[in-house]
Amino acid sequence: MHDRTISRRALLTATAVAAAAVTTSTAAASPVSARTPVALRDRLRRLVARMSLEEKVGQLFVMRVYGHSATDPDQADVNANLAEIGVRDAAELISTYHVGGIIYFAWAHNTRDPHQIAGLSNGIQRAGLAQRTPLPLLVATDQEHGIVARVGKPATLLPGAMALGASRSHPGAREAARIAGAELAAMGINQNYAPDADVNVNPANPVIGVRSFGADPGAVAGMVAAQVTGYQSAGIATAAKHFPGHGDTTDDSHTSLPTIHHTREQWTELDAPPFRAAIAAGVTSIMTAHIVVPALDPSGDPATLSHPIVTGVLREQLGYRGVVVTDALGMEGVRQKYGDARVPVLALKAGVDQLLNPPDLKLAWNAVLTAVKDGELTVRRIEESVLRILELKERLGLFRDPYVTGRDVDRTVGTRAHLAAADRIADSTTTLLANARGLLPLSRRRERNLLVVGADPASPSGTTGPPTSVLATALNELGFSATALSTGTAPTAARIEEAVTATRGKDAVVVATYNVSATSSQRTLVSALAATGVPVVTVAIRNPYDIARLSGVAASLTTYSWTDVELRAAARVIAGRVRPRGLLPVPVQRADDPDRVLYPVGHGLSY
Repeated sequence: MHDRTISRRALLTATAVAAAAVTTSTAAASPVSARTPVALRDRLRRLVARMSLEEKVGQLFVMRVYGHSATDPDQADVNANLAEIGVRDAAELISTYHVGGIIYFAWAHNTRDPHQIAGLSNGIQRAGLAQRTPLPLLVATDQEHGIVARVGKPATLLPGAMALGASRSHPGAREAARIAGAELAAMGINQNYAPDADVNVNPANPVIGVRSFGADPGAVAGMVAAQVTGYQSAGIATAAKHFPGHGDTTDDSHTSLPTIHHTREQWTELDAPPFRAAIAAGVTSIMTAHIVVPALDPSGDPATLSHPIVTGVLREQLGYRGVVVTDALGMEGVRQKYGDARVPVLALKAGVDQLLNPPDLKLAWNAVLTAVKDGELTVRRIEESVLRILELKERLGLFRDPYVTGRDVDRTVGTRAHLAAADRIADSTTTLLANARGLLPLSRRRERNLLVVGADPASPSGTTGPPTSVLATALNELGFSATALSTGTAPTAARIEEAVTATRGKDAVVVATYNVSATSSQRTLVSALAATGVPVVTVAIRNPYDIARLSGVAASLTTYSWTDVELRAAARVIAGRVRPRGLLPVPVQRADDPDRVLYPVGHGLSY
């Protein structure tokens, strides 16, 4: 681990200085406490009063930074930091802007391996405690699992939200979150931007989809509450997202400003229940969405910048008292109406506490300072948010001890018990949609020789290779003779012909499909393979709607992701090692008549 030579005693020395500022708290680091005692809150208020305005404003920001080390990143990362932020490394970022948190990304080279991550986290905390006012940091990431995971192997990778929704198991969802939370905590990551509380009622949703637990508000609410409980029992903060609900849109807020056309009554029935459940479960933070909801605020402002939504609905109507964090401020959804200097000020005026990853930190930081000095924002308003943030840090035990050790990593991350639990949880998620003439499970005597073809989308963190290779390897380990041929998400005529030729001598073909559209050549591939007379088994490896556009299929499964843990589970179902138990958490409409349902919520075959 980076900086492992620093002694435990030395690591704790600076912490003692910060802890003295808030003195003895009885709140344990784990599980996360839901309340702050009055006496401690008063001490935190006194700490806030001693902070400079610059320090207070800095606490509101959670920022990206490039590099595997807080003080010694690679030169390329130094260059990227200087170009985008004006600092060399994480330590300089903290000393210059006094940021309250840092967010990790794989693309920023923050998450190479568990020991490196732990070392980076320790370096960040040392830098925070070396300031004039020693303050630990919230270290955050997006570890939703499934298709969104910033920390990859050897950490345990678990089924994502929609797969867990298919399991209908609150204990399984809770256990998955507890395992994920424990591993993040061991690496010094103390805030996870999960779970996703969006109700995905729009099959065309380009940004949520399988990141949601499903289309039924009550079912999603139960899963959200289970995961909040699981994560926070492991001692980390959670962030239910994306308030007030991003589940019914055909636009991606990363690239545009979506509008949700639900009436207030529809919002109350469809979108609100998971957030109510998260609040009831004691969720420690809630993330806003860059979406327009005219029924809640007719101004046309995105929810992140909307006082009627953040303060009126979330704070006053739903009674939420915890930390509110924006979605990333570099997303186009929040930048279209106002400039980058206005966005952070308007977010704070709306009632937000944490400002996540602005595109230009210097501009945003100075804009907030100027707004306070000019009277647009009051010092009291800034201090309200700082106090909430410091209370969260205290509840996580960060004032007492923000550091982790190599031993924490070794005894927690990617353990045999955690990996076995991930497989066990995944076994309850695979959904069998169709099984003509009882083709599945395949028999090693009857269908021994298999061809595995299909899509090879960009790999999320939980994969060791293309889905076709992972499936073929898993089937070989289960006693079949499987050959992999990657045909891609848009197979060419030549590639389709190659796949058809490869079926000679095969007893069955397994096809991994990925978001099949009306014009997708994946449809041609499946039809051509079915025309050979060799039985075709399709495995939808992302959204479960593919089967509606495919013909000639003998059997069809959906896994809701193409991570190894879910593909291995699908292989066990195909081989009959486990029975399919997943039930559709979203409806699958007919392709020729979207108003009619082909497979309803709750559909799922077994054998």
